[in-house]
Amino acid sequence: MNSVPLSADERSALDSLASDLGRVFGVRLRSVVAYGLDKPAAPRLLHSLALVDRLAFEDLLKCLPSVPQWHRRSLAVPLILELEEFMRTLDVFPLEYGDIIAHHVVISGTNPFATARIAPADRRRACELSAKSHLIHLREGFLETGGQPDAVLRLIAASAPAFIALLRNIALLTDDDSSDLAGTAERQIRIPADLVREVITTGAGTRSGIADPTALLSRYIAASERVWEYVDMWRAHA
Repeated sequence: MNSVPLSADERSALDSLASDLGRVFGVRLRSVVAYGLDKPAAPRLLHSLALVDRLAFEDLLKCLPSVPQWHRRSLAVPLILELEEFMRTLDVFPLEYGDIIAHHVVISGTNPFATARIAPADRRRACELSAKSHLIHLREGFLETGGQPDAVLRLIAASAPAFIALLRNIALLTDDDSSDLAGTAERQIRIPADLVREVITTGAGTRSGIADPTALLSRYIAASERVWEYVDMWRAHA
């Protein structure tokens, strides 16, 4: 697991959430884990996954009174799944569940991911879908901006997290654990590292003064085309 450490307040809030869920599910509650902790922010909204033996609508009703308190403590509403349901859908959500498996902290119960594995073929298919969807989104999004520089800049910033996540998942497929995502993308996919860094910093809100965001978007779309071509070749050689 590769995660940003929890603060004392965050751990207390998550422990409280686990206690709330314990009162609802009792012995049916297998595990509560916090995830998404590889994306530090201050303050950050804490996400969690609760795995249970059985989930009924009545359980959701019993959770309702706790939701306002969770929100006050910067807790997102937990993702509650039956353990079997989670394991049987690893192939359906390989990127999303793979990220949880890779970056989590067990809050209560046992580690539920000891035997969980994401098949490389499932991750490849999901990456291809993500890459093509991202490219289509950027092309259509540009038309929606009407070419207005501020709108183009917002498009780049809003799309950056998905682009970063896609590149991280591609890196996982080749077991490349480099901490320099831009350098890894240039080495693997042959897209410019400087372009990746520009998109990342724009997504972080630190490039609001870009003189010509349309020129940046043009290079960004060209790089996204190259990313899709790269992952499409996996299918061609599968």
